[in-house]
Amino acid sequence: MSIHVKRRRLMAPDIAARKGGEPIVALTAYHAHTAAIADNHCDFLLVGDSLGMVMHGYETTVPVPLELMIMHGQAVVRGSKKALVVVDMPFGTYEESPSVAFRNAAKVMKETDCGAVKLEGGRRMAETIRFLVDRGIPVMAHIGLTPQSVNVLGGFKTQGRSVDDWQAIEDDARLVAEAGAFAVVLEAMTAPLAERITDAIPIPTVGIGASPGCDGQILVMEDMLGLSPNVPKFVKKFGAIGAAIDRAIASYAEEVRARTFPAPEHVYNLKSPETEAPVDAVRATKKPKTPTT
Repeated sequence: MSIHVKRRRLMAPDIAARKGGEPIVALTAYHAHTAAIADNHCDFLLVGDSLGMVMHGYETTVPVPLELMIMHGQAVVRGSKKALVVVDMPFGTYEESPSVAFRNAAKVMKETDCGAVKLEGGRRMAETIRFLVDRGIPVMAHIGLTPQSVNVLGGFKTQGRSVDDWQAIEDDARLVAEAGAFAVVLEAMTAPLAERITDAIPIPTVGIGASPGCDGQILVMEDMLGLSPNVPKFVKKFGAIGAAIDRAIASYAEEVRARTFPAPEHVYNLKSPETEAPVDAVRATKKPKTPTT
């Protein structure tokens, strides 16, 4: 008799333990059905506030409300079973004070059942990270390009282009690690700097536009699937889903206009009360119209 042992979901300490080991695989996820697919392959799924741009058409991540993150977080947790689910704290929900950050992060964790939250910022967020971790909330940090600060940075700009800028970014990495973050995302950062940080700190680094030398990698799922029309330089398109969707919808539209869909096998039939034999639900009384030009 075989005994089925349910595999537990990965947790923050499991990711932290991967420092210097097998590379960590991660993707963003915003809904249950893609989360279920990615769950077969990823160590953690990030419900990124990038969903504001990818799913809802915002120009930046700044307008994303907490309620939207919770709704998508719930969907991703329901759709996945194995991967750690990390939810981004959106702009304006954690910067004011550690107490405000704790209240909002606790709300996210209680209402989504996720395993961790992610905050943008280095030294300025170290105190908040420590406050949350001390109170039972696992935190993933995020330094380098921090999209929520786009209005201060003046756009989505690569970080660490000049060696003169390295020390401040290295300090950010060291301080979030010392504060108790279990991992840190390095975004849009020159490869030598990302490798230097990875070697210097005891927690895993997860690169997005950083270096293959990071302890793991993450991409926006819609970008790597080829669904997003415009993607950053650091994205490799592993699929062409956008083109496949376009072809499928074009084919559907053509068949609807030609009245070849739905075909007989796509409609329901009635049963004759006398014989129980099926009869057509719809009797064609006229020939299909020929499309005019």
